[in-house]
Amino acid sequence: MAPLLVLTVSFALLLVLGRLGVQHLASWVTCLRYALAAMFLLTASAHWGSRRAELVAMVPPALPHPELLVTATGVLEIAGAAALLVPRLAPWAAIGLTILLMAMFPANVHAARAGLTLGGSPVTPLVPRTLLQIVFVAATVAVAINTRGRNRSLSGAEPELMGASLEEETRAAMRARTGR
Repeated sequence: MAPLLVLTVSFALLLVLGRLGVQHLASWVTCLRYALAAMFLLTASAHWGSRRAELVAMVPPALPHPELLVTATGVLEIAGAAALLVPRLAPWAAIGLTILLMAMFPANVHAARAGLTLGGSPVTPLVPRTLLQIVFVAATVAVAINTRGRNRSLSGAEPELMGASLEEETRAAMRARTGR
């Protein structure tokens, strides 16, 4: 549940900052990109910490080299999180992270069915975990779709066209606020 907490709390805080006038956070998509980056950095940290053995145990037995898979997915989560912070890379990062979430879901199914633990507690049961996965995938898809095309910012402007610069976003937000 920690990833959901990081995603929702950071997204809400960033939205509030955007509403309070932080120009760079005027777009809800930018806020969601940053919140997803925070979430993926959190989840990636488990790949090398004290929970690593539990993550390795989550890999379905049919897959080879579980240690390598855990390392690779951790590296991909870090790379995806970093790329989400770069507007021109964000849609591609979001697509890649969507695929990664779907590819890793069988490990969550295996863990729930096998009654494994994570951090000393039982893993999230399958139905709630599936709902969490849907939320995470919906967030990455929202970033992929709305960063590639037009989206509305918190100010009512439509600043982002695949990787609009901070300067372009700021000008669009200012135009929307001043009515010009």
